[in-house]
Amino acid sequence: MTDETRPAKAFPGEAAVRGWRAAFPPAQWLPAYRPQWLGRDAIAGVTLAAYGIPVSLAYASLAGLPAQYGIYGYLAGGLAYALFGSSRQLAIGPTSAISMLVGVTVAGMASGDPARWADIAALTALVIAAMCALAWVLRLSSLVNFISETILLGFKAGAALTIAMTQLPKLFGVKGGGEGFFERVVVLGGQLPDTNLAVLGFGLAALAVLLLGERFLPGRPVALFVVAISILLLSVTSLGDLGFKIVGALPQGLPDFRLPGLRIRDVDGVIPLAFACLLLAYVESVSAARTLAQAHKYEIDARQELLGLGAANLAAALFQAYPVAGGLSQSSVNDKAGARSPLALVFASATIGVCLLFLTGLLANLPTVVLAAIVLVAVKGLVNVRELRHVWRVSRFEFGVSMVAFAAVLLLGILDGVMVAAVVSLLLLIRRTAHPHVALLGRIPGTRIYSDRERNPDNEVVPGTLLVRVEAALLYFNVEHVREAVWQGIRASPETLRMVALDLSSSPMVDLSGVRMLATLQAELQDRSVVLRLVGAHASVRDLLRAEGLEGRVGHIDRRLSLADVVEEFQCSPRLE
Repeated sequence: MTDETRPAKAFPGEAAVRGWRAAFPPAQWLPAYRPQWLGRDAIAGVTLAAYGIPVSLAYASLAGLPAQYGIYGYLAGGLAYALFGSSRQLAIGPTSAISMLVGVTVAGMASGDPARWADIAALTALVIAAMCALAWVLRLSSLVNFISETILLGFKAGAALTIAMTQLPKLFGVKGGGEGFFERVVVLGGQLPDTNLAVLGFGLAALAVLLLGERFLPGRPVALFVVAISILLLSVTSLGDLGFKIVGALPQGLPDFRLPGLRIRDVDGVIPLAFACLLLAYVESVSAARTLAQAHKYEIDARQELLGLGAANLAAALFQAYPVAGGLSQSSVNDKAGARSPLALVFASATIGVCLLFLTGLLANLPTVVLAAIVLVAVKGLVNVRELRHVWRVSRFEFGVSMVAFAAVLLLGILDGVMVAAVVSLLLLIRRTAHPHVALLGRIPGTRIYSDRERNPDNEVVPGTLLVRVEAALLYFNVEHVREAVWQGIRASPETLRMVALDLSSSPMVDLSGVRMLATLQAELQDRSVVLRLVGAHASVRDLLRAEGLEGRVGHIDRRLSLADVVEEFQCSPRLE
């Protein structure tokens, strides 16, 4: 295996990096760059541009913006991410869910003014950049873990159907309309008798070619081929007279560098929109980046991704685009085309820049039904039927949670759906932490090991004792649940108890409320002539227990003392005689 074909190790800077190099990844990977990678990055960049141009045109229509704004996002966002992102293969540009979120939300803010619409979209990207910078400074990258995969599974499926319903009228050649998902379904159903069969046939043919290309030519710019053939057919035949809507000529030249024409105080609702876009963008970007990093045996820096995503959105805002993110589909194209470093994004942006300077006129006769077909194929990947079936088999509760997010998107829209998904994730986390499992333990026969009696009915019950393990941190919002669970175990005991022992080895943290609950429990048990012992407490927990004076009431809290030791000590106690 040659150096060129061997899977690359992590760049040298991915170890412990200090100073400015930690925030500027090119300083880490450029010294390790190999000349033989340059050709691969160039090919990958051109391929990514060929994929990204038609897709970004389609996504811009979802956002309610002129087609060129999507291309601007690929051009500016990719360049900025190449400077500050930690992934080698992640491709940055407009995504379907964010485009739809921008489109349906900004519509109510812009009051039908196209210039205001574009300014609000750019302002949203600017606010996202500021939020990313703040989150990077405060080291909030771990917050992405608070949104469960199950929630995202349902959210993406709902977003896919919502997006699809905005594109189906274009496929049938009708006007469409309606505000929410179900209203759009009703409106489309009423317009089906007016279907333009020529547009429908053309769109179905484009869909078929795109799906076949996805199946047999993965990673190839099949969409560009479909776009080129469509333009050619409408240019040299009479199809254009059959009611096809076309994109029209795009402005020639690179986007202007300027700040959005609005300020945050000028637009009500831009903060919630930016937060929802950031949530989607960061989760999608980090998920895609981690997937590619695992395939190539290196690590990404989740915190650095905040800086990369912020830089990409800042560039998008300054170059007349709208919020961008890293998507798995475009990143897979970049990866399969041979990208070895973020330099591929630079080549992609350069290719897009050349197209904007010299080739925009070629897109004038592009039918919008083709863009609808591209979007429909793209959002198909958001519905993971196999994973939904798996969740259904493994956990009906988790499947129900997923369906809550799914229904929220369909009923409330994508923006409110994002918020509901985030709130549900946090509520689930609080619910699980507030009601931890409290295991009643028994001795595994023939050993000094104790485990959950509920899961292992053959475990031996130690006479006169109740052995308990709390499988969570003891915090102010779950201490009453734990206390009640202990008392239920005491009341359910068939014989008189003389000792209750709490194994705290599964409780990494105990707050003041937790310590005081233990003190209350000890006093209640003492009134019944029952001893309370604590074992397995972590160092910080032991410190707090001692500071509150609990050690003098429950006995020495020793890190070397095990549950088996406490039981043996109890069994040898004269109190059993």
